[in-house]
Amino acid sequence: MKYVMETLRRKEAEERLPVIKLEIDYELATLHDALQEDDTVQIIKSKERLKQLSEQWMHLMK
Repeated sequence: MKYVMETLRRKEAEERLPVIKLEIDYELATLHDALQEDDTVQIIKSKERLKQLSEQWMHLMK
């Protein structure tokens, strides 16, 4: 049973990592635009979202 759970966890990570990477890329572009426009609210939102995505990435890489 432990082997099955580990296999499922690995498969989930393989499927989720590319999606998270795309989300990070999009959020970095959004942050770049916000920095160019000096949009403080969006800068804060983008940084928070990037932090969440980073935590998800690290969790899946364990």
